[in-house]
Amino acid sequence: MKAPNQIKHAIIVLGREGNELFDGIGDLDWQELPAGGRAAFAVISPALPQGNIASAEAYLRIRDTKRDRIFMNGYQTWTYCPEYTVKDRIRGLNGLPKAVVKAFALDRYGDYHFVDYPNKRGVLHGVSYCYFRSGERFLLIASLSEQNGYTLFRYDADEELLTVRRDCEGLRCGGSFAAFELFIAEGAEDEVFDAWFAAMNVSPITEERITGYSSWYNRYQHITEETILEDLSGCAKIMRGGELFQIDDGWEPAVGDWLEADRKKFPNGMKAAAGAIHNNGYKAGLWLAPFVAQKDSALVREHPDWLYHHKGKPWVCGSNWGGFYSLDIDKPEVVEYLEATFRRVFDEWGFDLVKLDFLYGAAPFGSEKETRAGRMIRAMKLLRRLCGQHPILGCGVPVMPAFGLVEYCRISCDVSLDWDDKPWMRIIHRERVSTRQAMGNTVFRRELNGRAYLSDPDVFFLRENNIRLSEAKKLKLANINALFGGVLLTSDNIGDYTGSALSAYRRLLAMRDAKVKGVGVAGKRITVAYELNGEDGSITF
Repeated sequence: MKAPNQIKHAIIVLGREGNELFDGIGDLDWQELPAGGRAAFAVISPALPQGNIASAEAYLRIRDTKRDRIFMNGYQTWTYCPEYTVKDRIRGLNGLPKAVVKAFALDRYGDYHFVDYPNKRGVLHGVSYCYFRSGERFLLIASLSEQNGYTLFRYDADEELLTVRRDCEGLRCGGSFAAFELFIAEGAEDEVFDAWFAAMNVSPITEERITGYSSWYNRYQHITEETILEDLSGCAKIMRGGELFQIDDGWEPAVGDWLEADRKKFPNGMKAAAGAIHNNGYKAGLWLAPFVAQKDSALVREHPDWLYHHKGKPWVCGSNWGGFYSLDIDKPEVVEYLEATFRRVFDEWGFDLVKLDFLYGAAPFGSEKETRAGRMIRAMKLLRRLCGQHPILGCGVPVMPAFGLVEYCRISCDVSLDWDDKPWMRIIHRERVSTRQAMGNTVFRRELNGRAYLSDPDVFFLRENNIRLSEAKKLKLANINALFGGVLLTSDNIGDYTGSALSAYRRLLAMRDAKVKGVGVAGKRITVAYELNGEDGSITF
């Protein structure tokens, strides 16, 4: 590829009338990077008259990309985003019957309700950052701030044109407006990503990697006090003191009802559960989805006014749990409820860490006063305040608004109990459950680990029951997670491990200290080369 030497022009449209065209921005001011690369900043902050923004776009020419690998970051943590070529396309919900999309709210999990998917080869789009890679040389184009709206990229290979659009439609402004704050760097992988995070002044809150157990990917919602104690007992077979034992979804009466446990499943309550975890020497983690509530929850029945409304109707976030709604963080009562929830979780029940899920539900839209991304950032700052010094594992969240605000963050979709889910599931949204796609995201978002937060690549499996992955694929998943993640959890009942599984678990812990030497992509096959204890190895999937 050839790096752009200038921003061609930028257009900001106010309302339906009037164009503000900024030509002659000129050549980018490149600065040398330590390892021989270079970086440039492009900040466009025009003085605008009072008005509502209809659109804001800038254009960069990027030529000679036919042999490049192109990465376009997906909207949220679950969104599948591999490296593409100019012959690829990103298929949205095209071809799915509208009745199916509506019935299962398939357009609510990603960016489908505010980004156009042309489903055309060579037209690729992403959010917040993208890169063009030629061999080991990266051209990174990234946002320095999303407060004024998500930075949306669209590359048209035929036109050799990268359109950069600020997601700020409807925002009321006057005076100076930071329409674009771009960081552009060309060089080696670590060089350009280190420089980007340095320019943002973002660094991870913690360097402490976590290992342990999560209850979800075996029993799913079918957990009880009895099953948790059974798995807790099994963990003593190999888990070390101070590691994490996390109770996932299924402990609550309904999603949104967080102040009490489901007493049929947990008769002694969550304080007793956290106490049992601590008595075994582990840190206690608990799953919540603080910004959403399922349709048949007590919260929805008793407080329908707490729901986020769009065009006069509660906003449906998806079809999990029979359908669920967004909560409105502008309602003081919602914030007070969340304050009470986290006081109970931390101060009364004694949990140490929370996994906070489906966070995208906080900010489906913006307003005249605040962009969609700005609202999401505000929601993440709210969670940071409510959790204080307690670690957060973020999940189902737009990627960049979580930078520097959570200790740990998912960077993939959920893994499945087989390789790539059912054939009919492969035609739905980019946020679907898939082990293969989760591993791909873990590799292609590897640069976030240790820079934005410590990455959670989701769980691994070594068990033999209730699993449809081959032994080889289980080991590939486990090793990819160990190489690229700051979080290494399993949902297996470790008490069932045989000698071979115990040996594999110990090798996996050692793999966390391996050095990644390179990532190769050929078609859809990914190969990771690494070095461990002076010996070379590789993983291909």
